[in-house]
Formats: sequence, structure tokens, C-alpha cells
Amino acid sequence: MKIRGRKSSFIAIAWVLLLSVFLGACGQGATGGTGDQSGGEAENGLQGKRIALIMQLNIGTFSAQYIDGVRDQVEKFGGELQVFNAEEDLARMASHLDSAITQQFDGILIDHGTPEALDPGIRKALEANIPVVVFDAAIDIEGVTLVEQGDLLLAEQTLEKLVEDNGTDANIVKIWVAGFAPMERRQVAYEEFQEKYPDVTELAAFGSATSNTALDTQSQMEAILRQYPNKGDITAVWAAWDEFAKGASRAIQQAGRDEIKVYGIDLSDEDLQMIQDPNNPWVASAAVDPSDIGRIQARLLYKKLNGDSDTPDRHILKPVMVTRDDLPEEPVTMSNLQEHVEEWGQSDDVYEDWMKELEEQVKGE
Repeated sequence: MKIRGRKSSFIAIAWVLLLSVFLGACGQGATGGTGDQSGGEAENGLQGKRIALIMQLNIGTFSAQYIDGVRDQVEKFGGELQVFNAEEDLARMASHLDSAITQQFDGILIDHGTPEALDPGIRKALEANIPVVVFDAAIDIEGVTLVEQGDLLLAEQTLEKLVEDNGTDANIVKIWVAGFAPMERRQVAYEEFQEKYPDVTELAAFGSATSNTALDTQSQMEAILRQYPNKGDITAVWAAWDEFAKGASRAIQQAGRDEIKVYGIDLSDEDLQMIQDPNNPWVASAAVDPSDIGRIQARLLYKKLNGDSDTPDRHILKPVMVTRDDLPEEPVTMSNLQEHVEEWGQSDDVYEDWMKELEEQVKGE
């Protein structure tokens, strides 16, 4: 009888312990332990997340500042970022995506790429409950958030500025490359521009994305200048990427063709220096802060990690036009550009209260 009594006591204690654990777990769930589905409260478990950034290419200062923006936001949230650069090799990009899934990263960010290369891997990531946010790629998969720069408006702003400065009968050179979702969207705006201004003549069109894009563009632009050697032959150059604008501007400046103006897309510290130089042909560029792009993309991923049901399927960033006339004589950088261009600066897009609280938690540890 004595032995049986002890057994009963042990069983009773065990049931009490199990019940207390169960009730404790229910209590955590009631306070948002898996993330507030309306996007209001962050889960403490968001700290320490491993985030993969998979890039098709990492070229120039724009990419460097974009990476800095991603890293800055991820680390402020207490996470760790690893960058995978495919160096323009789509097969390698797909392989990097598979590696990130195999290594069980908590979230995946993608920069550029194509549906053909990425769709299978993205679907595999979603099946493994790894959230994905894509920047500047034409991915159409339910559950994946797309971030775009507002490419139609980027192109429209620069092309309209070109006409405003040079008239509706300008002779222009277009520098553009196919095969990239943002470029394809900018081409749509260019075609609309051609319909709107039929007297604008396209003298030449070229462009390629390589590991030395700016240098290759410079060489190609030098050939165009030899083809049109007289002042007045070429009115302006429209460059659909800042690496194109850099190369074209150097060729034009070295040739002494100061009558030709360059209109670009995207900005960096180096770009600003060129635009500020009164002897440089680059006079205007439309852009979104690349650091902001990275930060906003990371915030969208963390919304998914937090289980927020209001995470959008698509987020379009608003571009800003920056011209030489907007800038002072003293050097300007991306960090203080807002002092001279009011619309520029760190964006509060997708920057929710729980994210700020999470940053404070990380900062205090």
C-alpha cells in the first residue's frame, strides 16, 4: 500500500507540472508569441535571425550602398546577414538560392535575377517556410513580396527633363540593356516617350552589363562620338543606369564635346561628384536612395518573419529627380543630399512601431 501511495503522488505532481506548462504556453500565445497577425507587436524571437541576400550582380557604388542598407537594418534588428554574389551567372544565382535553403537561413532577400532561374528555388524556400522578398525581378509567386524602384517614373522623369532642357527635336543616344526587369520597365517608358515626342531622333542605342560596365560603356561611347564627330550631331545621352551614365560622361568629357548633356538613372556618392562638376556632361539623374531600398526590403522580410498578415505583395518606391542646379558648389554626398533635395533621405516606409521597439531591445543588450 505504501508503494502504491507514492506512485499516485508522483502521477499527481506530473499532471500538475504538465498543466502549468500548457497554461504558460497558452498565455504566451495570447500575448502574441508568434507575432501579431495585424502587424502590431514583434516577437522576441526575431532577434538572431540569419538572413541571406542573393544578388545577380554586385557592381559599382549603388550595389555597395544597397548592401549597406540591408546590413544596417538587419543588424539593427539583431540579425546576421550573408551576401551571395552570383557575378551575373544566373545558374550560380539559382545554386546560391538552393544553398541558402539547405543551410536553413531564416529569411531570403533576392536582388535581380529572372523567373526562369529563380522560381523553382523560391517555391522550394516557401515550402520550407522561409519567407522571400525580391528587389527588381519579375517574380510572380503568391506569398513573395516584390520591391520596385518605380522604374516607369524614373525613366519618365529623366526623359521629360531631357526634352525640357533640349527641346522636342533633340538627337539622342540611348544606353540600355535587355534582360533585367527594371530595364524592361524603363524601356516601356522610353517607347511611350518616343510616341509622345516623334521629332526626337534616336541616333544610336547600345549597352551591356559586364563586370566593367562603366569602362565598356566609355569605349562604346567613344566609338559613337567618332561616328558623329561634329558639334551639334548629338544633343544628349539618355542612360538607363548610372554605370552607363558614368562611362558615357567620361567619354564625352575626354573628347571635349561639352555641348552634349547626359541624363541618368540611379545615384551614388561618385555620381554626385560628377553631376556637381561643371565640366562634366552629366546634369541630372532620377533615383531612389539605394541604402533606403535595402532597409525597406529588409523591413518587409521581417514583417513576414513576424507573421504580419498586412505585408504587401508589392511595394513601389518613389524616385526623386536630382539636377546640378539643385546642388551647391561644395561637395555633396548621399548622406547629406537631403539638405539640398528635400524629398531625399531616410524613408519611414514600412517602419513600424514594433520594429523601432525591436531596435531598442537590440541596442540595450
